[in-house]
Amino acid sequence: MNPGLFSLQGKVALVTGANTGLGQGIAVGLAQAGADIVAVGRSAPDETAEMVRKAGRELHAIRADLGSTGPLAGVVEEAFAAAGQVDILVNNAGVIRRADSLDFTEEDWDAVMDTNLKTVFFLSQAVARRWVAAGRGGKIINVVSMLSFQGGIRVPSYTASKSGLAGLTKLLCNEWAGKGINVNAIAPGYFATNNTEALRADEGRSREILGRIPAGRWGDPSDLAGAAVFLASGASDYMHGAIVPVDGGWLAR
Repeated sequence: MNPGLFSLQGKVALVTGANTGLGQGIAVGLAQAGADIVAVGRSAPDETAEMVRKAGRELHAIRADLGSTGPLAGVVEEAFAAAGQVDILVNNAGVIRRADSLDFTEEDWDAVMDTNLKTVFFLSQAVARRWVAAGRGGKIINVVSMLSFQGGIRVPSYTASKSGLAGLTKLLCNEWAGKGINVNAIAPGYFATNNTEALRADEGRSREILGRIPAGRWGDPSDLAGAAVFLASGASDYMHGAIVPVDGGWLAR
């Protein structure tokens, strides 16, 4: 097998939410495979930038709140202008709100759906329009969830958004595969990030979760790097609409 299949040398990846957690793990993994990074988020990705530069690649940071579609046109314009091109889009930025469904508020519903689903679609649309106009393809990687397959508890808008994003991955595959655009998704299991801090702090819940994971541990953001590099590289050119679980075996139980 040609190891160059997995090389991202000369590529540029736009990664949302790359300042911490899963987005950082993905961005650093892509950089280690040869890609320069455009990192989009609400805060400066200083730590990620340092890790990317240690991998020998460049990072351009764009400050934007992806809780609405307002900044998207400017984000795409700056990304292409700064990097010269974008070859890979990783839709990772997301938020979560926890409350019993009997008490869940419309404000929390909208905040999650807007960030996790609406903005993802319109950012993907904006980037894909550039690719189609240029007569070239690209790679889109959506970050979904175990709750794209399961219901979960006390996270109704998160479950709805990630289930919707799994469906959107397949819809965009159907429309764009023939245009040379690969749209796939990664479904992380239970990872040690800010989003799971409340779960890990709950001794009983944490014990229940770990008891179901065959690997016996919470995931580390770096565990996503391999799947992300694969879906971003030429090795996955015939993969369209796939959802790849990276879950320590959670779904196998």
